[in-house]
Amino acid sequence: MKAHYGYKDGSGDYFIMIDTDKCDGCGKCVEACPYGVLELIPDEFDIEGGTMVAIKEEHRKKIKYSCAPCKPVSGERKMPCILACEPQAITHSW
Repeated sequence: MKAHYGYKDGSGDYFIMIDTDKCDGCGKCVEACPYGVLELIPDEFDIEGGTMVAIKEEHRKKIKYSCAPCKPVSGERKMPCILACEPQAITHSW
């Protein structure tokens, strides 16, 4: 399942997508995020009690601003959370 965090407004779409099927709950993306946007939460679909990454509630409606310092410019670089995610479970749209 893909979890979409973010919003659309008059200036565009701002989403961080997390593929919960790929996320292994390692937490490397949480450690890599310099602005504390990500957190590990219990994976309610994992019968073994694993964790998965999510966007903190207080950042969900302001991703455009919370993630702005890491935003790629003309595709030149990737966001630290995306680089840290070995299973490539995190993507963005803006």
